[in-house]
Amino acid sequence: MAQDMTEKELRKMELDQLKKEVKNERQMISKTGKELMEYIESMAAEDPLLKGIPEDKNPFKEKGGCIIN
Repeated sequence: MAQDMTEKELRKMELDQLKKEVKNERQMISKTGKELMEYIESMAAEDPLLKGIPEDKNPFKEKGGCIIN
């Protein structure tokens, strides 16, 4: 797509994107990082990657083995 556009069209597209991005609310990483860590720690007890999935609720558990007679 970008190969088919003229330099002027590319610059206009870039300018439009920058106009959208400048409207985004910015926050200090010292604040958001702290909030993110608090959220992660509060949700850790429910995280299946940390605590594991019970065998009876694991949808990826093999149903049965292969039997060759």
